[in-house]
Amino acid sequence: MPIKVKRKEGETSSSLIFRFTKRVQHSGVLKESKKRRFHSRSQNRTKRLVSALYRERKKAEMEKMRKMGLL
Repeated sequence: MPIKVKRKEGETSSSLIFRFTKRVQHSGVLKESKKRRFHSRSQNRTKRLVSALYRERKKAEMEKMRKMGLL
């Protein structure tokens, strides 16, 4: 829903901008848009499984190198 602010008679442009910014902050429009901007979709089951297998493989590889004294 759009936010509308009409200029009152005798009101300066700076006070109009001030009223508008206050109304935008109070409505929560900016907060909601920032939250949606960085929202990431959840991965599907296959991608999660592949990622878990990769992590396990890397973990085992690092442990092997640590035991051999290469790390």
